[in-house]
Amino acid sequence: MLALRPARPEEGPALTELCLRSKAVWGYDDTFMQACRKELTLTPATILASQVQVAELNGRLAGIAEVKSSGDTAQLEKLFVEPALLRTGAGRKLLDWAKATARAAGATALVIEADPDAADFYRRMGAVDDGLVPSGSIPGRLIPRLNLPL
Repeated sequence: MLALRPARPEEGPALTELCLRSKAVWGYDDTFMQACRKELTLTPATILASQVQVAELNGRLAGIAEVKSSGDTAQLEKLFVEPALLRTGAGRKLLDWAKATARAAGATALVIEADPDAADFYRRMGAVDDGLVPSGSIPGRLIPRLNLPL
């Protein structure tokens, strides 16, 4: 059964590797993935400083979401699903958690800076395009910015 729970600080390395495996599903080469490592790393401090939720399927890590809220806007910092567990509902459940967490913090919108290949998932969930922004990992690369009204 798919269940959500808060991330534990000591899970940072395992969650970082999950994020990297999930990102790699889009076919990126090793150089690209190494450039993304810093941005996708979860440290104990990161986990304690923001809202980080883990999805588990039968006790196994299935996915992760991270939300940071400020005023009436919240940012979806991360949402990644273990590649072997794609299409199990983990991504949708984590996004629902992110929306509820953002709403509870007073946000009226969830901003998502998405991998171009993941953007359609967010659009299917109701997000609308809101321009392009520079990638946090790859100089010169632009990625979609989406806005999900809450």
